[in-house]
Amino acid sequence: MNIVPDKETKAERLEVRLTPSTKALLTQAAQARQTTITEFLVSSAVKAAEDVVASPKVFFANDAGWAALQRLLDDEQYQPSAAAVARLGRGQQRD
Repeated sequence: MNIVPDKETKAERLEVRLTPSTKALLTQAAQARQTTITEFLVSSAVKAAEDVVASPKVFFANDAGWAALQRLLDDEQYQPSAAAVARLGRGQQRD
């Protein structure tokens, strides 16, 4: 699931205050991923937000989504992500 459109114009700013040790940790993580701190923070925050939004205790599924859920529940090998479960309500395919 991608709630934030990939091609949306970046017009908003977000500022955060960090301790020096937190900034050092984030810098190290961004370098390990070969990306900027900004991109690392945004991608990590978006993933976390999508997981939160995609994991309600109750969800609604259309007929196709319900059928897909039943197939997944019958598949002992499949381990769905929270985002994959959320997509079922829209009748989309699994990961």
